[in-house]
Amino acid sequence: MHFTDHHTWSRHLKCHASRLILCTCAAMSACVSHEAPSTAAATAQQRAALPEESITTALPSWQDGTARAAILKFIGDVTREGSPSYVEAEARIAVFDNDGTLWSEQPMPFQLSFMIEQVKAAAPRHPEWQNNPAFKALLTNDAAAIAQNRKAVLQLIAVANSGMTTDEYDQSIRAWLASARHPTLNRPYTELVYKPQLELLDLLRKNGFRIWIISGGTAEFMRVWVTKAYGVPSTQVVGTQEKLKYEMRNGEPVLIRQPGFDFVDDGPGKPVGIFRAIGKRPILAFGNSDGDREMLEYTASGPGATLALLVHHDDQEREFAYDRQASMARLDKAWQEAITRGWVVVSMKRDWKTIYPASSTSVAQ
Repeated sequence: MHFTDHHTWSRHLKCHASRLILCTCAAMSACVSHEAPSTAAATAQQRAALPEESITTALPSWQDGTARAAILKFIGDVTREGSPSYVEAEARIAVFDNDGTLWSEQPMPFQLSFMIEQVKAAAPRHPEWQNNPAFKALLTNDAAAIAQNRKAVLQLIAVANSGMTTDEYDQSIRAWLASARHPTLNRPYTELVYKPQLELLDLLRKNGFRIWIISGGTAEFMRVWVTKAYGVPSTQVVGTQEKLKYEMRNGEPVLIRQPGFDFVDDGPGKPVGIFRAIGKRPILAFGNSDGDREMLEYTASGPGATLALLVHHDDQEREFAYDRQASMARLDKAWQEAITRGWVVVSMKRDWKTIYPASSTSVAQ
């Protein structure tokens, strides 16, 4: 696969490969948030315009602090007729990153784990791989060898994830989700969605928002499970687009996956993807890394009331801790911009009472 055709995505996948070199999230260290400390006065001021029932019952998995108060105030302001910040229902658009914002992403993005498994599954069809150092590195999770053969590793991933029809690939995604478990948390990947975010998605829907997922992952991978996991229609997913080719196979018209990408939905690509798919500027955006910075900038610069939020992964005990020094999903420039522009930084450690739902039904059926 010629990742150099798309420099940004190449850099994105190389970050994933670099993350494999680390092989463990235990080495990540938390960084103390630079967000202004919560104060009773600030919280009370943000609450002022909200109905009392919303204050007491909404977002039960969120701590009663400035982040929760800012979210509730924003929703109240844009949905209350007569408010100076009122927004008509058709313009209430909220966009969420997926990896690290709606579900976990360590020790590597879950889709990358799936793609590596595809390499192993494809091995019987490629006996020539047996003597390939890159294949041996992936097969044994040899971090040093992966680092030494990074380009070849990416090429193997590309070959193993192309050549099949879209229907065949869809079934392989479903089969993997039905059986795969996270390497350290020992839960199905689809149970590693964030409970506080599920509550926020539900609250936004109840208040007339349309929710879109805007992810650097591929839409093809996400559409299989997002409706059951998040309640978001599969048609409201914007992601990186892989190359496809129409052809006839055995007398049937099919779409065949090709090596390469038509569009990379990461960094500056996210506002482009939003405009192409939605045609309107969102009023709320939620991300967790520098790859979401442009999406938050685009949203926050819109006319009228807007809300830009970042999840800060600072909870090593319940999830993972990583930010400025992370080898992937780094939160550095976006964090600094949040401080400067007044975006809301949500501390996973301080603002969320719980991380994951107690249990979840598999969404891979």
